[in-house]
Amino acid sequence: MAQAALTLDQVDLENDVFAERVPHETFALLRREAPVYWYDWHGGRGFWAVTKHEDVVALSRDTKTFSSEAGGANLEDLDEDARVARQSMLETDPPRHTRLRGLVGPPFTPRAVRAYELALRELTREILDRALPLGEFDFIDEIAKELPIRVLGRLLGVPETDLDRLIDWGDRMIANTDPDFADVLHDSPESERYRLVPFRSPAALELFEYAHGIAAERRAAPTDDLVSHLVNTEIDGERLTERELDTMFLLLVVAGNETTRQAIAHGMLALVDHPAQWQRLREEPELVSETAADEVLRWSSPVLHFRRTAMRDLDLRGQRIAAGDKVVVWYVSANFDEDVFEEPLRFDVGRRPNRHITFGGGGPHYCLGAHLAKLEVQVLFEELLPRLADLELTGPAERVRSNFTNALKRMPVRVTRA
Repeated sequence: MAQAALTLDQVDLENDVFAERVPHETFALLRREAPVYWYDWHGGRGFWAVTKHEDVVALSRDTKTFSSEAGGANLEDLDEDARVARQSMLETDPPRHTRLRGLVGPPFTPRAVRAYELALRELTREILDRALPLGEFDFIDEIAKELPIRVLGRLLGVPETDLDRLIDWGDRMIANTDPDFADVLHDSPESERYRLVPFRSPAALELFEYAHGIAAERRAAPTDDLVSHLVNTEIDGERLTERELDTMFLLLVVAGNETTRQAIAHGMLALVDHPAQWQRLREEPELVSETAADEVLRWSSPVLHFRRTAMRDLDLRGQRIAAGDKVVVWYVSANFDEDVFEEPLRFDVGRRPNRHITFGGGGPHYCLGAHLAKLEVQVLFEELLPRLADLELTGPAERVRSNFTNALKRMPVRVTRA
């Protein structure tokens, strides 16, 4: 019997849905019938779901109308004291955002990133030389998580012995809706104790304490790492406050580690699920840098959405949006928009053009680490694929219960080396 067609009153964007898979059929329905759709969210005030590529790009660039600072970047409804206490660069608008971005930006410019390639390759080879002889292992633990965190550790100047702690703190925060990771689930009554810290997570407090120790060391004896730069550099005669340093360090740990890890994991899973595409990369390895890295980034869409707040009343595609309304841009939907991508549900390592917005729709909030993340994905697959005769799953790839991060938490594999 044919399955009944999905209708708008069946749209479900809650965490449990994403624990199973990305609901592409739901986003296709919204793009087709209600590209600006009011969703009665179970976790608080409802929001407008914006799902078309064109609209996500336009909203991302119009920070005067759609603010990151007024209500934060996540779905949670924040009181003013929580909004101020938890505010990172991600939750600011120009000109403050421009100031903070200028402070942290130099290591992430295209020119600076190009200089990292040799070191990235050396790190990747070390990781693969250790992981592949194991034969059977968790791909995320042994490969996907290793390159991003080790690169981040070098940028921040933290000891390699501390990297597992950074990963643990990041997992506990960003997966705050998954009982496998969260100390305190985001929607539990106990989380009220932590409403003034990012993600309502006690892990944020542990990370802040660690950051304070590193910062004190760098003030006393500066080196050439990013933390030294953050604590000792002035912009317009000002240095970062302690709270700004806390949230900046946290943002770097989460954004610089979690998202690229997931792109790598989803990319490998896509190649397993699409063996013809893997074979094509064997025959045309130059495609990894030319097109495949971007297709991995489109396909993976590690950040599913960000929230903005409307600063005035306006009409968008026939819907009346009121000042103060939450407006949520769904990158994962925009990256599969039929008007932009031919056969969007086809993983195509040779896709041209590829106007994905995995790093944001442009404007001041375009991902600071975009060039580094893409290079990490490129180098990892350039080094990994020639070493593999085969890679197969030995169990299901398990997803994090989250409608914010498109994350895999386990991916058991067996490899046959070339």
